[in-house]
Amino acid sequence: MPYYRQVGEIPHKRHTAFRKPDGGLYAEELMGVEGFSADSALLYHRGLPTAIVDAVAIEDERGPITPNHPLKPRAFKTHDLKFGEADAVTDRRRLFGNADVTIGFVHATKPSPLYRNAAGDELFYVQGGGATVETIYGSLEVGDGDYLVIPTSCTYRVLPHGDDGVKLLTIEARGHIGPPKRYLSAKGQFLEHSPYCERDIRGPSEPLVVDGTDVEVLVRHRAGLTRYTYATHPFDVVGWDGCLYPWVFNIDDFEPITGRVHQPPPVHQTFEGPNFVVCSFCPRKVDYHPESIPVPYNHANVDSDELMFYVRGNYEARKGSGIEVGSLSLHPSGFTHGPQPGAAEASIGAQFFDETAVMVDTFAPLDLGEAADASEDHGYAWTWSGRGPGA
Repeated sequence: MPYYRQVGEIPHKRHTAFRKPDGGLYAEELMGVEGFSADSALLYHRGLPTAIVDAVAIEDERGPITPNHPLKPRAFKTHDLKFGEADAVTDRRRLFGNADVTIGFVHATKPSPLYRNAAGDELFYVQGGGATVETIYGSLEVGDGDYLVIPTSCTYRVLPHGDDGVKLLTIEARGHIGPPKRYLSAKGQFLEHSPYCERDIRGPSEPLVVDGTDVEVLVRHRAGLTRYTYATHPFDVVGWDGCLYPWVFNIDDFEPITGRVHQPPPVHQTFEGPNFVVCSFCPRKVDYHPESIPVPYNHANVDSDELMFYVRGNYEARKGSGIEVGSLSLHPSGFTHGPQPGAAEASIGAQFFDETAVMVDTFAPLDLGEAADASEDHGYAWTWSGRGPGA
């Protein structure tokens, strides 16, 4: 994260003796990225964060992913995915993936196990409901429209609220997720042209200390999954400071950038990750040139696959395609896509678009997971022509 926070008790100087009430030392843990050369946080544990008593290999059951072949645009309906009593970690279902990112969906109604993704950052988008997310840094409350960034190797668990639980789009990176660099100064402050800033961000505000012994933590790492058993509970941090921690930003706090004529997708960019970006399309005043066409022009994704998750409102460019709230569309590299027939003409003179969507653009093809197979609308590819395959 681009700015410094201090939570709980810490000593005046780093790497100096910081003692418990009984006279023993708190255990320091430096959580840092890029080999001591980038953002970090320094945490102070009551127990040793290194004290494991068991390690067991766990089978990864997310299933295979298959190429988008034959190449075509596709659409998916997340409400077609069936979840029983599910948790936000082990029951998330994989929709898409490649070597850089895994994208899934889950409707969680029960607490998750303690979990740590040591292979990369995670980004959640809350499509509905709410949850408490407990982390080694403290707790965060999330609800509809919230993005939650969880940094690599942050131990956490998700506790859904009420009987309805929480619906999450999950994005797992093989690397780090953060604000676009063009929004930040050389020292990490959000710049004036950024569509959001530090005031819009929520982080943990107080420590979370939980007692326990022989506590299991599921860890995703570069070779697969391992379940550790720790001698003491990992939620034993009495204080921390630094610039690396989980944080929340709500999509309603994104300030759209508009113009006289249609603005390209980069103006909606909210996050960047390794070989992908995440954009937020929000309710906004649209183009104000007297002859402007507000919906997107036909365009070819020469270098990227475009995945759009429709979360609220009415998406003007997709009217007549079967897209609705909770749908996803995948427009792959190598395919020219654009507004549905008649949408360009119908949009002329529009003053405002009441639509909210989350877009993920990847620079390597997205393969399809089992959840994509289970939720695909097989007629979507032909909606521009109004004819079926081969007709």
